[in-house]
Amino acid sequence: MVHNLSPFLLRFEDIGINWFGPDFGIRWYGLAYMAGFVIGYLILNWLTPRQRAGLDQHNAGDFVSYVAIGILVGGRLGYCLFYSPDLFTNFKSSPPFWGVLAVNQGGMASHGGIIGVIVACWLYSRRYSVNWLYLMDLVALVGPIGIFFGRIANFINGELVGRPAEAGFSLGVKFPQDMYAWVVGQPQKLKDLAEVVDHLGIKKDQWLEWISRMNVDVNARDSIYGGLTKIIDEIQRGSVDSRVYLQKALEPFLELRHPSQLYAALGEGVILFLLLFLIWRRPRKPGIVGACFVLFYSIVRISDEMFRMPDAHIGYQWLGLTRGQILSFVMFGIGAILLFLWGRANSLSINGWGRGQTVRVGRK
Repeated sequence: MVHNLSPFLLRFEDIGINWFGPDFGIRWYGLAYMAGFVIGYLILNWLTPRQRAGLDQHNAGDFVSYVAIGILVGGRLGYCLFYSPDLFTNFKSSPPFWGVLAVNQGGMASHGGIIGVIVACWLYSRRYSVNWLYLMDLVALVGPIGIFFGRIANFINGELVGRPAEAGFSLGVKFPQDMYAWVVGQPQKLKDLAEVVDHLGIKKDQWLEWISRMNVDVNARDSIYGGLTKIIDEIQRGSVDSRVYLQKALEPFLELRHPSQLYAALGEGVILFLLLFLIWRRPRKPGIVGACFVLFYSIVRISDEMFRMPDAHIGYQWLGLTRGQILSFVMFGIGAILLFLWGRANSLSINGWGRGQTVRVGRK
């Protein structure tokens, strides 16, 4: 099928509010973050009184706020550091002025988000005298829920697309967003879109002229990107007849891909949560659940990256691995070390379902 989902639950322009431009509205990605934080808070609010380990219902909300900031800041800085360092030196005269702050253009890294959570747990533990490893265990347990919603939002947005699938693959998806990659090195595919753009009011001759000049004329290249955006926007928001026409017209040119975002939602979300839930059910030393999260997440991420296309500006790296896989191998090594060290630590077990234990653990 041709992907036709809109990243917006509600675009304000569609209801006559044009104050902030066409890209302003309620996005599924933002709702995914909100759902993860709300459900995480509800679980923590239910769980912490049963464990009596220094975090209670009165300050669980503050802890979730710390974690939320850690995820957002760490995720963005992680993307800039690991995947797009040029954003640190990208300054513009219009808002948001600095490339690092241009979150409206996308770019969040889960590995960076994990680092941000670790820092947030440490800061909270310092202020409220709660064992920071226990806090990390709590976040590790509920974290896969947020990851699940985030990966679903990735699929809705048509981003982080999968690798090509074999012909006839029943779960395969064709993403119109692939057309953006054609601007670099695939001019013939762009020429094949002449009939399609004509349907949207862009004359064929004008389109072909832009293509002939796109390697030497920035304005021509920008016009092509604008035309491609118009096609995708019409597929997502146009009339039924227009959407059907465009999907049928584009289908022969688009590559069938694995829905890697949904694979990740299953592995990094559902399966990871179930594994950690089973570990949590019995009392454990502080940090064990967090270390298991690091280990299991690394394994799942390495696996599902086998079905995901690497970022176009990075590509495949050493031994044909993606950047995400390399980071996950490093993460796995760190997790193994942490599991060994924290497993040997002389500390009380405070996880499980609170089977009579009353423990308050100070700073460590």
